Amino acid sequence: MFPLTEENKHVARLLLNTGTCPRCIFRFCGVDFHEPYKRPYKELLNELQQFLESVKDELIWEVPNPPPKKIRLQEMEDGIDNLSENGEGRISVIEDGSIASKNSNLNVCNVCLGILQEFCEKEFIKKVCQKVEASGFEFTNLVFSVSFPPQLSVREHAAWLLVKQEMGKQSLLLGRNDIVQLKEAYKWITHPLFSEELGVPIDGKSLFEVSVVFAHPETVEDCHFLGVICPDCFKPAKNKQSVFTRMAVMKALNKIKEEDFRKQFPCPPNSPKAVCTVLEIECAHGAVFVAGRYNKYSRNLPQTPWIIDGERKLESSVEELISDHLLTVFKAESFNFSSSGREDVDVRTLGNGRPFAIELVNPHRVHFTSQEIKELQQKINKSSNKIQVRDLQLVTREAIGHMKEGEEEKTKTYSALIWTNKAIQEKDIGFLNDIKDLKIDQKTPLRVLHRRPLAVRTRVIHSMETNYVDEHHFRLCLKTQAGTYPSVFCTAVI
Repeated sequence: MFPLTEENKHVARLLLNTGTCPRCIFRFCGVDFHEPYKRPYKELLNELQQFLESVKDELIWEVPNPPPKKIRLQEMEDGIDNLSENGEGRISVIEDGSIASKNSNLNVCNVCLGILQEFCEKEFIKKVCQKVEASGFEFTNLVFSVSFPPQLSVREHAAWLLVKQEMGKQSLLLGRNDIVQLKEAYKWITHPLFSEELGVPIDGKSLFEVSVVFAHPETVEDCHFLGVICPDCFKPAKNKQSVFTRMAVMKALNKIKEEDFRKQFPCPPNSPKAVCTVLEIECAHGAVFVAGRYNKYSRNLPQTPWIIDGERKLESSVEELISDHLLTVFKAESFNFSSSGREDVDVRTLGNGRPFAIELVNPHRVHFTSQEIKELQQKINKSSNKIQVRDLQLVTREAIGHMKEGEEEKTKTYSALIWTNKAIQEKDIGFLNDIKDLKIDQKTPLRVLHRRPLAVRTRVIHSMETNYVDEHHFRLCLKTQAGTYPSVFCTAVI
């Protein structure tokens, strides 16, 4: 069933004869159910012709700067009837107001610039899917995203003002929200095609994303007048090649007065010569996280690479001994290592080990059985006698946050054997046992300046307990706030 009604005929005829494609006509007529958009383009064009052919009268469209010649509906229909056999030819309105039939593959829509003509048909979808399948990613669902040229918003605004004006003459209203958004219509058409071609569902929460970026160099200057009228909307930003982003353009369109817009931009917008181009088709997978605990048995192994002024001080690190294996197995591009605290290069980590997590960026393989994870843990442990990992597992991003929560509020217990140059008696150190919650101002030690900024940080010594050994030795047990450097404090005690 054709989705337009008699009351839509005037708007549909107006848009078609000013260069708008059938699917965009549906959008401006408020067709908000999916099926009509999914029909092949040739069928839609033919059905639109049949819908409009009941009116044979001569028509004059009341638009700003109307063409000098009257356009007859019969001429329009003759142009459509002269479509090439493959249905790709189409009539267009040229500058002198007459109708010409082009033999090119497509007469490009003056609103969507070909997005709803050429880039939602099965042939294009298959090309994208071939790129996806060749990317080597492992996925069970996907999210499909598109980036349209910002000038599409300007052209849609111009078409909306045209239709709004014509409907106003019939005492009808057309708000911006009454128009079906281009991305919505594109999604309705393409999502089922992608799902069918790849055999997986489209899921907005999927970690695997297929993105297509469109551009239209021919009309790139469509937005420039907005920069003159609304300069505050367009400010340079990092990582942006142009100030005319979609969000900036939309902000300007919401501010500009209708009369000012009409003076600067044609309503309806001019028909372009070429369709959009595809700048890139990219596949990417969201990060996955692997967590566990590690023990460090070497007193010559830093937690992270020890590199100062570009020079590596030690050949390896805990981070590298673990992550090298994970990068290979997950086929990830890079990683980020984090842990619950850290230890000095000459300090061993015993007991149950220190919790750690590794974020694997853009992994191509993501599905592992518990047995495969166990084998991966064994492989890491066999590769070095300096570290061991345990409880290796896949976790969520939220779990990483829990690991880091309260890191500064944790308490640590240390035991140090202290030598004194001066001979001491047990009574000389007894006062230390009575000190509670001692605040100290701790300056960043020189040895960690390569990874921490120079600053003075307040830390707390919660309690101390002494054990006299002899005239020159005693053992000091400390309970401290996490982040306290006990070696520095013990030196101060002496």
